[in-house]
This record gives sequence, C-alpha cells and structure tokens, in this order.
Amino acid sequence: MATRTTPAASPSPAQPATHERVYRALRGRIMLGELPPGRALTLRGIAADHRVSMTPAREAVRRLVAEGALTLSSSGRVATPELSVERIEELAALRALIEPELASRALPRAHFALIDRLAAINASLGDAAQNHDAVGYIRLNLEFHRTLYLRAQAPAMLAVLETIWLQLGPTMRAVYQRMRRNEPPRHHRLILAALRAGDEPGLRLAVRADVTQGLRHLMSQDAR
Repeated sequence: MATRTTPAASPSPAQPATHERVYRALRGRIMLGELPPGRALTLRGIAADHRVSMTPAREAVRRLVAEGALTLSSSGRVATPELSVERIEELAALRALIEPELASRALPRAHFALIDRLAAINASLGDAAQNHDAVGYIRLNLEFHRTLYLRAQAPAMLAVLETIWLQLGPTMRAVYQRMRRNEPPRHHRLILAALRAGDEPGLRLAVRADVTQGLRHLMSQDAR
C-alpha cells in the first residue's frame, strides 16, 4: 500500500501581511503628526495597539528606524524624532531640490481634471485650517503635493520625498498647532495658476517658495 506523503509546510503569508499592516499604520500616524516629537514607544504597546505578536511590531519598528521615522537609542528606547534646527535645514534643502523637479516633470501631464482636483483639495485644506485641525491640515497638504507629484511618474524620487515628509511629520504637527493658520498656504494658489498657464519656471518658483516658507517657519519656531 502506497504511503501518503505530507507536503512540506510552506511559509505562511499571514506574517508578512501582518507586519506590513502594522508598518503602514504606524508610518501613517507618524507622517501625519499624530504622534508628537519625542514620544516614546514600546514594542509591547505597538503589538497591543494592533493586536499582533511582538515579531511584526519589532519588524515594523526596525523599518521605521531605518527610514528615520523613529529613533533608537543605545539603551533601546524607541521614540519619534525631535529634530534640531540643523536637521530641519537639511531636510528643507532636500525638499527644495526634489519638489520643484517633481512638479516640473508633472506639468506636461497636468490636465484640467487634475488641476480641478488640486483646487478641491486646497479648498478642503482651508476648511481644516479654519477648524484648527492640525492632523487634517497636514494630511490634506501632503495630499495636494502627492497628487501633483504622482503625475511626474518618478517613483524613486517620490519615495525619497516621502521619507523626508515622514521624518518631518511629528515636528510639523507641533508647529501647526502653535501657528493657528486660518487659510491654506498662499503659494498653493500660485502653484494652481502656474499649472493652468503651463508656466514651468513659475511652477518651480511657487513650489520652492511653498516648501521653503513652511520649513523656515518650522526652524524659527524650533529655535524659540
């Protein structure tokens, strides 16, 4: 009688999916500033929040530390970053290089429907500002820029930029709460106007001004 052989157990796809879910959720919270600068996190707390074991929580933290979204001290303390003025200046310089280039690459593909979508996001951004909704403001501001930059079809460049946004998230939340802004960034109107006119130099200038003005405010607030 032939014996039945049991197939070798294959790796379960559930573990990578669980790790990815925790990573994405925690990454989103950091990027939107839901966690303030210097907030300590524990693997046990992350695992409990997401109802997972310690392994996917540990792997998510490892990836976020590698991206600069979390810091890991020599004693093993995990926390959201507290950025110095020098670090903000460095990230500002990177944004000022990358974002105008992405906008320029997106311009040939910026059809009227895209511009209308950006205008609608900007209007919602104004509502979030009037309601003093810091997290909503950051989310919509990032959505405005990401929606435009996706048209650049430059995924590697956008991935680098999102890592920069991720590192700035907690600091941006802390500053926006103090700013009490009541309207969307004024340079967004210039970005929309340049897109409608097909004005590539004007678009670069408006994007650079939008980025540098916001981060200049971050630096002045951080220095106080």
